[in-house]
Formats: sequence, structure tokens, C-alpha cells
Amino acid sequence: MTKITKSKSFPYLPPNEEIKSIYRDVFLLTEELPERFLKKIFDKAISSLLLFFALPIFIILKILFVFEGILIPENKGPMFFSYNSVSQGKIFPKYKIRIIKVKYIDEEKARLGLWEAYSSEWNPESRTIIGTFVKNFYLDELPQLYNILLGNMSFVGPRPLSELHYNMEIDQGNTYRKYIKGGLLGLGHVEKGTDNFGDPSYEYKYIDSYMKLSSLKFIALDFHIILRGIILIFKGGGH
Repeated sequence: MTKITKSKSFPYLPPNEEIKSIYRDVFLLTEELPERFLKKIFDKAISSLLLFFALPIFIILKILFVFEGILIPENKGPMFFSYNSVSQGKIFPKYKIRIIKVKYIDEEKARLGLWEAYSSEWNPESRTIIGTFVKNFYLDELPQLYNILLGNMSFVGPRPLSELHYNMEIDQGNTYRKYIKGGLLGLGHVEKGTDNFGDPSYEYKYIDSYMKLSSLKFIALDFHIILRGIILIFKGGGH
């Protein structure tokens, strides 16, 4: 097995024996968990509402994208793109806003829907001016509201990974992404910018709560995670 090391694109660590012991019930799962009704209704209703309010943001960003492309021709290109990600074990196109110059995109891999086509986003030199701003405030994730509306994702859950990184997670023994939908935010994801980011215990705790908490208590947990995510966004940094 290839040794997996923590990096910006793959910060996720394997489960240790303590995690396997505490969350034994999660490791005993063999099939996906049924969708919670209140969580599904919340996702559909709020994603529809937020997409409506996000429309002016998309329009403003599109104008800025076009304006930057006129001033700096190498920065022009489409505003949206997608690559294949995995949510609850299922492959779907995850939508994002482009933050890098087209010349840094591998066209062949992009046609195949591979994340690797856009992997240069971690190189600051590859980013456009608007792309840098978008990344700093996580606005590149806004199109995933549409993924939530379609039912591919949830507001809260383990972040859906590219096929490459999903398989790396499975290879190192992390199974939690198999059982519930991926989220725009996650209990571990809101640790971005801290040394705790990549610690799998947060996601195992979330799935354990998914299995054991009442619907109201679980929705309260989701609200808590969303609030932390909003605070993270306003802090900026684009970690």
C-alpha cells in the first residue's frame, strides 16, 4: 500500500485504534444510512432560498470575470467548472467557481472529470485576481448549493472528495464517507486553518450522532456546524 502523507489537497489522517474503539458501531456499518427526513427538507428549502439570494453575487462575479478577462486576456475563461466527486459512495459532478487561469488546467483530464486537472489551485501563481478573492472567502464553493438542491450533497456532512482522494481515504481505512451524503460543511471541515483539520475523529463523531441523536437534536448539531462555518467564511483566509 502506498504511504499516504498529509498535504493541502489531502489533509486527512487514518483512524487510530482509539477512534476505532470509540466509534466501533460506525466501523461495523455495511451499507449507507437512510436519509433523515428533517435534514432532507432543510436541505431542499434552504438551498433554494440561498440560491435565490446568491444570484446577485453570481452576476457580480460574472461581470468581474469578464472585466478581468478583457484587461488580462490570459485570465479569461468560464466562471464555473466541475469535477467528479464522491458522496455516499456515489459519483457526481461537484460544481465550483474557477479560481485558476485556464492555461493551468489540464484539458484532457478536465474532459474526464478528474480533480487532477485543477490541482494547480494550490499554487498562488496559478490564480486569477478574482479567483484569489473568491478563494479567500470560500465563494468558489457557492455553486454547491445547486448540488444540495439536486440531492447530491447536504449542507452538513463529510466533505465530498474527488475520486482520487476518496479512494485514498478508503485505502487508509476511513469509511465514514460511504454512509451519508457529503456536505458543504462538516464537523471536521470547520476546523480548517487549525492543526485539527484532517483529524478523522470529527467525522466519525458526526456519523455516530447521525445514528444516535433524535431528529431535533441532530438538526441542532447541524445548525451549530453551519454557524461555525459562517464564522470561518467571514474570517477569510481560503485555507
